[in-house]
Amino acid sequence: MNSETKICQNCKQDFIIEPDDFAFYEKIKVPAPTFCPDCRTIRRMIFFNRGNLFKKIEALEGKKIFSNYPEEANIKIYDHDYWWSDDWNPMDYGLEVDYKQPFLEQLKELNFLVPWPGRAIRGLINSDYCNQASYLKNCYLCFDLNNAENCLYCVSSNNAKDSLDCYASPKPELCYEVCHSGNSFQCFYCSDLENCRNLKFCEECINCSDCFGCFNLRNKKYHIWNRPYSKDEYFEELKKINTGSSKEIIKIKEKFNELKIKLPRKYIHGTHNKNISGDYIYNSKDSFNCFETEGCENVRCSQNLISSVKDCCDYTDWGENSELVYESCCSGDNCQNMKFCFDCWPAMQDSEYCLCCHSCSNCFGCVGLRSKSYCILNKQYTKEEYEALVPKIIQHMKDNPYVDSRGIKYTYGEFFPAEFSPFAYNETMAIEYFPKLKEQAIKEGYLWRDKSSGEYKITIEASDLPDDIKDVTDDILKEVIRCDFCKNAYRITVAELNFYRRFSTPLPRLCFSCRHMERRKKSNPLKLWKRQCMCDKQHSHHNGRCPNEFETSYAPDRPEIVYCEKCYQQEVV
Repeated sequence: MNSETKICQNCKQDFIIEPDDFAFYEKIKVPAPTFCPDCRTIRRMIFFNRGNLFKKIEALEGKKIFSNYPEEANIKIYDHDYWWSDDWNPMDYGLEVDYKQPFLEQLKELNFLVPWPGRAIRGLINSDYCNQASYLKNCYLCFDLNNAENCLYCVSSNNAKDSLDCYASPKPELCYEVCHSGNSFQCFYCSDLENCRNLKFCEECINCSDCFGCFNLRNKKYHIWNRPYSKDEYFEELKKINTGSSKEIIKIKEKFNELKIKLPRKYIHGTHNKNISGDYIYNSKDSFNCFETEGCENVRCSQNLISSVKDCCDYTDWGENSELVYESCCSGDNCQNMKFCFDCWPAMQDSEYCLCCHSCSNCFGCVGLRSKSYCILNKQYTKEEYEALVPKIIQHMKDNPYVDSRGIKYTYGEFFPAEFSPFAYNETMAIEYFPKLKEQAIKEGYLWRDKSSGEYKITIEASDLPDDIKDVTDDILKEVIRCDFCKNAYRITVAELNFYRRFSTPLPRLCFSCRHMERRKKSNPLKLWKRQCMCDKQHSHHNGRCPNEFETSYAPDRPEIVYCEKCYQQEVV
C-alpha cells in the first residue's frame, strides 16, 4: 500500500498517512484518521488536566471539595471515596441505543449524567492537594506522579523523594528545579542529567558529581564552567558564588546560557534506542514520532508513555504494559486492545469509546463502570447480544456522524470531540505542548476560561521579597504573594522554606503553575524537522561538513549547534 496525503478536517493542512500506518489501522480494524497528527494529539490532551486543582460542588451532599474539574464544568462529581464505593451504581444511568440520533450524541449525554470521581488518585497519604497521582506520602501540589514521598510541586517525576519543582525526572532525591533528569541526587537548576550527584546549573551530563555550570560532561568531577579543578579548589571556588540570592541566580543562568550555546548537542535526547524518531525517547525500538516515552516497541505518534508499550498509535500518557492501544489518553496499566478511551485503567480490554471505566472488558460507549463486561451505554447485554449490536452501532456511526459546533464530522474511528471535554483549553495539558493565546484558541473552536484571582488578599508582591534567603524570616509563612508573571496568589509552606534554607536557595518569584511552564519551555516541541549535521570538523566518517541527515526537534532557525550521533560521540563522549 502506498502513502496517502489527506487534508485535516480541523486545521485544513495536508498530512501524510504512511503504509505502516495503514497496516496498523487494518490490524485493529479502524478507518484512517481525518485529523492530522498534531490536531489528534491536541484533541486527546484537552481532556487531561495535569496541573490544576479546583473547588467544585459535589453532587451527593452539595459540599465544595477539591476537584480535578472547575465549578463551571458541566460534569457531576462525587467525593473520591464515595465514587469508588458500592453505595451507588453507574449502571443505573444506562441508556438504550437510539438510532434516530448520532451515537456520540447519546454518549455525550451519558457522560454528563454519570458522576465522575472528584480527583484521579489512589493510595495517597497526607497528600490531599495532589491529583492524577498514585501512592504518594506527604506530598503537596504534585501531579501526574507515582510513588513519591515528601515532595512539593513535582510533575511526571515518578519515584521522587524529598524534592521540589521537578518535571519528567524519574528517581530524583533532594533535587530542585530539574527536568528530564533521571536518578539524580541533590541537583539544582539542571536538565537532561543521568546518574548525577551534587550538580548545579548543569545540562547534558551523565555520571557526573560535584559540578557547577557545566554542559556535555561525562564521568567528571569537580568542574566549574566545564573547567576541571582539584577537590579543594572546587569547594573554595563555590564559596565565592552566592546561590542564595535571586539576583545572582539570574546572572549565573545568563552565563551558563552563553556557555552552552557555543557547544554541540546531539540531535535527539535519548539512549538505548534502535530505529526510532522523536525526542526524549529511551529504551525503545521501531517507534516513530514519539516524545517523552520509555520502553516502547512499534509505537507511533505517541507521548508520555512508560514501561513496556507495544503496538500502539496515537496514545497519550501512561502505558505500563499496554498493547494495541489507539487514540486514547490517560489510560494504562496492563490495557489491551483499547480504542478511543479516556481515563480507563487498569487492565481494560477489548473496549471502545469508554470514559473513566476500570477493569472492564468488551464495553462500548460506557462511562464510570467498574469490572463490567458486554455493556453498551452502561446497559448490560449478553455476549451474543453485544457482539451483534456493536457492528450495527459502528455502521450507524459511519452513516450518522456526530457534527460539532464548527461543522466537523466525527464518524467511527475518531476520538471524542472537544465539546465532550469538561475543561477549557488553558486548563489542560494541551496548553503546555501547543501554547496558544486566548484569541487563537477561541478562533480554533476551543473553550477558554480566565483564571479567577481566588479568595486571597495579596499581602506582598513577589518583586518585594527579600533577595537573599538568609534575609527571609518565618513571617514569610504568613504572606500571600502575587506571582510576578500571572499575578495570581501563592504561598510558601513550612517544608518549602526549610528546604530553601537548608540548600541556600532563594524564594521563588513565580507561582507553581508559572514555574512549571518555565520548566516545560526547556523541552523541545512535539515536532520534527529534517536537518543535516552541523559538524564541520574532521572525523572518521567525514572530512569537512558531515553529510549525515536526521529528524530532530531542533528547528532549523534555532541557534543551537546540532550534531548527529557519530559526531556527537566523537566530540563529547
